[in-house]
Amino acid sequence: MALIVFSWWQRALMLSGATFLFSFTVLAQAQLNHETTPGRSELALISQREIVSLFNGTNLDGWVVRGGKARYEVKDDEIIGTATAKGGGNTFLCTEKEYGDFILELEIKADKELNSGVQIRSHCFETETTYAFGNQTLKIPANRVHGYQVEVDNRPDRRWSGGLYEESRRGWLFSLPTNSLAGQTFQFGEWNKYRIQCVGSSIKTWINDVPATDLVDAESLRGFIGLQVHSTDKAGLQVRFRNIRLRDLGQHHWATAWDCRSFDGMEQRGPAAWKLEDGVLHATQTESALTNSMLLGTTPLLDSAVRFKYKIIKTGFSLNFLSELEGGQDQTGFNFSFLERMGPTNVAKARDWNTVIVAVQPTRLVVILNGHQLSDASIARSSGVFPGLRLPVGPAAEVHFKDFEILNCP
Repeated sequence: MALIVFSWWQRALMLSGATFLFSFTVLAQAQLNHETTPGRSELALISQREIVSLFNGTNLDGWVVRGGKARYEVKDDEIIGTATAKGGGNTFLCTEKEYGDFILELEIKADKELNSGVQIRSHCFETETTYAFGNQTLKIPANRVHGYQVEVDNRPDRRWSGGLYEESRRGWLFSLPTNSLAGQTFQFGEWNKYRIQCVGSSIKTWINDVPATDLVDAESLRGFIGLQVHSTDKAGLQVRFRNIRLRDLGQHHWATAWDCRSFDGMEQRGPAAWKLEDGVLHATQTESALTNSMLLGTTPLLDSAVRFKYKIIKTGFSLNFLSELEGGQDQTGFNFSFLERMGPTNVAKARDWNTVIVAVQPTRLVVILNGHQLSDASIARSSGVFPGLRLPVGPAAEVHFKDFEILNCP
């Protein structure tokens, strides 16, 4: 059972692939804010936390070098990373401490020919680590730094500084358009101000106060911070870091939200059969059904994130977000279909459990399947949308659901 007592409408929201984070605390709205400047709840959360320096200006206490052969030293209140060997591999100066939600500000000056970056929520394990992203399995070698990296680009032809790359794992997650506004403000060979904000599943960056990345992803909610010297063929190239300050905002956690034991208060529409067995929701609809079926939440959803698993036995299902609760069940504000094959490279596992993350913001709805973002859609601004699970008319459908979780505030 969940550790938090939920009302019937909250359970319905969970079943519909949505959640109800807003009902716990106003600070939850800071998790997913699609605006480029902090909202009121973000400011309330931020103002309560102290800014601390991660670098004492004299030595590298609290930091550890991982990876390649670059050298780090302290001079004139700066951390200087120097490439020392041709093909020496990527090197990272990493914090000994890990962080979850935070705002990180620092200034970076890289030689024009040197690529660099800032690791956030990153990891490095002593043994080989395996990650599964649907049909893709990645094996990370022992002692390899991997995780989110905010780009410091050395290529004027693309200017992707401020974009988000995932080092040694999924690659580019948020590559900026060539010559974007943020990219244009980056000054090669000069000092640039970086601001990185991680709150729950929301990751945002600014370059010289210009918005860059605005990503929703929740594969890693905590990890160390690292300063990269990228592998290069030119020994002696340098990158400098100064004024490294962080405001620790705690950490979001996934928590059980519904245990699939009761249908109390949930609204069922249409002929489908919805059954609960051993913590699993079984949804079936026959080929003879004349209408779509839906399991519906009756309270609007806003500023929330949820994670759940599904297994398609036959056909598929869709997540629907109704703009109005009244009216026919086929009216919809937004819908996203899940079939046996998903995406050009098929990131779904057939007849096996798949993991979905859905995030709803005031003007944005993001769908992630097995670590791959499939939809980042704009929606009409409203005070909320009504979520529902739908089985379609047509071929017989059978889908199983389980492990409904909420991304809880610190």
